[in-house]
Amino acid sequence: MIDTNTTTRQPGHDNLRGGLRFTTELIAWVATPWALWPYSIPLAIGAVVLLIGLPSLFSTPGDRPGGDSPVAVPGTVTILLVLIQLVAATAAAWALWPTRTAATVTLLCLIVPFSELPRWRHLMSATGQ
Repeated sequence: MIDTNTTTRQPGHDNLRGGLRFTTELIAWVATPWALWPYSIPLAIGAVVLLIGLPSLFSTPGDRPGGDSPVAVPGTVTILLVLIQLVAATAAAWALWPTRTAATVTLLCLIVPFSELPRWRHLMSATGQ
C-alpha cells in the first residue's frame, strides 16, 4: 500500500517547491548551453554535463523521494548544487533573452531559495553534517 500521508514526506518535496526548483533547473539546462554555444561548443556541452550530471551523481542520503544517487554527499553540497543551477539560469537568461524575460527568470531564481528553506534546514540537520 502506498503511504499518502504528507507528514512523512521530506521537506521541500511538495509540488509547489519542487515545481519551482525544477523550473529553474530546466531553464539552466536549456539556456546555459544555448548561451555558451556561440563561444565554445565543448564548453556548452560541458555545462550540460555538469548541470545535469552532478546532481544526478551526488545527493544527500534520504533527500530524494525516488531514491538516493550513487554518491552520498553532505547537505551543504546538495544546497550548493541548487545554487549553481540558480546562478546558471540567471546568467544565461540575461545573456540570451530580453530584459523582461531575464528579469522574470531572475525573480524566479530569487524566490526559489526562500521556498527551499525547509528542505535546506533538513539537509543541514542530516546526519554527517
